[in-house]
Amino acid sequence: MKSKTNIVFILLFALAFISCSSSDDSPKTDPKPDPGTGYQQYGTAFDKVPANEDAVIYQVNIRSFSPEGNLKGVQKRLDSIQKLGANVVYLMPIYPVGVVKAAGKYGSPYCIKDYKAINSDFGNLEDLRSLVTEAHSKNIAVILDWVANHTSWDNQWITAHSDWYQKDANGNIIIPPGTNWQDVAQLNYINNDMKNAMIDAMSYWVYNANIDGFRCDAADFVPQAFWTQAITAIRKIKNQKMIMMAEGTRANHYDAGFDYTFGFAYFDALKKVFSETQPASYLQTESSKEYGQLDSSKRIVRYITNHDVNLSDGTPLELFGGKKGSLTAFVIASSMKSVPMIYGGQEIGYAKRIDYFDKIAIDWSTTDFDMLKEYKKIIAFRNTSEALRKGKFTGYSSNEASVFTMETTAQKVLIVANVKNKAVKYTTSTALANTTWTDALTGNQVTIGAEINLAAYQYLILKK
Repeated sequence: MKSKTNIVFILLFALAFISCSSSDDSPKTDPKPDPGTGYQQYGTAFDKVPANEDAVIYQVNIRSFSPEGNLKGVQKRLDSIQKLGANVVYLMPIYPVGVVKAAGKYGSPYCIKDYKAINSDFGNLEDLRSLVTEAHSKNIAVILDWVANHTSWDNQWITAHSDWYQKDANGNIIIPPGTNWQDVAQLNYINNDMKNAMIDAMSYWVYNANIDGFRCDAADFVPQAFWTQAITAIRKIKNQKMIMMAEGTRANHYDAGFDYTFGFAYFDALKKVFSETQPASYLQTESSKEYGQLDSSKRIVRYITNHDVNLSDGTPLELFGGKKGSLTAFVIASSMKSVPMIYGGQEIGYAKRIDYFDKIAIDWSTTDFDMLKEYKKIIAFRNTSEALRKGKFTGYSSNEASVFTMETTAQKVLIVANVKNKAVKYTTSTALANTTWTDALTGNQVTIGAEINLAAYQYLILKK
């Protein structure tokens, strides 16, 4: 009996040792599929997703972001994104494109052939998982671009479910109404089967790649009821915060569950101010219009460039008076009650427009290191400033200078920015005159008197 007991003990010890030895800290797959979708959750919940007001979003055009032009190329540059101070990576569409390349051009990334696949030019699911896992290890959330309004004409839904699309009086599927987007077909949001399939496809990426949310393209074109349904479903998948960003302006996007809308009007206002067709005070007027009656806790995503306007309107250097002017524009846009979004390349003063219909890599060797250093300082201060992230906005702008404070009970920040390519004199508002501040970027003491003399495109970021 004694020898048999010893043998049993040895066997149990060996089994326990094998079990312990096989454990590791790599992402696990839940062995129990979700009963509603059948999907298994890959990876573990990410608990460092920033609060709404704390996000600094970095938009990645996968085609141009690296010499490889793929997901592995993005992963190789995660360190640079982290060092910049961004905590959210927003990937432009990763899906197969429905229009084949011709004459040296590629189809639009927003012409989706298959919602549940990865463009083979970009890699595969394992590449996306690896990118997301490493981003999480660097405290960076990853969100995907989602195109819910339309598909390519060779999407399998077209032939399998033509009733999932809007049609004209003759029964022909149409392009999105009011657009000239000839390469895409308009989906029918009266059809419940289509809506369920769309939510299923969104859920697929949350389960299978452990992503942290979506930037939803052309969100104004899609009914609010669908967004409410979709966002409710997405937020139930993982026990973590999910980022939902609407590329749209409707106030009811927040009611549907979105965290952010897009500052289209603010970008247009920036262009008008820096082209001298409007005074600097126009920015605070347009900011107030954009926010309208929104709750004071809400934030709008603002930018000085993105993939659309970079190609159609020009680079920040073209639009805002070179490197000095574009930095000033960024300081204003990222500070005036906003969540900033940076498009890959702007932080280095990249001078070429990026054609997102093509695969031409950004030349990172052209980096203006002084400009990059300034971007890092501006973002680093924002990341530590309660006032810039959560504060109440008060405007004091003139024709030539954008001047405003962001204030909480714990901190007050004053932004003074000359929007002109010439020296200007700002007559200080009574509320700001004869006050002492600390320069947030240098630590120097600054006393403001009755006037402030500003060099061309000079900005001050002051705190107390």
